[in-house]
Amino acid sequence: MEIKQIDSKTKGSFIIEESGLEAGRLTYYWEGNNKFIIDHTEINPEFRGKNIGKQLVIAAVNFARETNVKIVALCPFAKSVFDKTNEIRDILI
Repeated sequence: MEIKQIDSKTKGSFIIEESGLEAGRLTYYWEGNNKFIIDHTEINPEFRGKNIGKQLVIAAVNFARETNVKIVALCPFAKSVFDKTNEIRDILI
């Protein structure tokens, strides 16, 4: 599986593809220069149960750490991943 990031100056997404198919997508939008807001995570039904959603959230966390920004998790799924994973909560606002 490959994770790709698409980022404009106002919004972006992380996409996981497997065998040429989109397995899942996490979308976000920028709120100023120092934080972005995760607003939606969607997993293709064929790929459910393969930890795709968590991989997308971790990709967003890694990006935030690399660029020294914070995350607001409005998406219920992303929020649940943060709630269950102590070691990534440091990046939340």
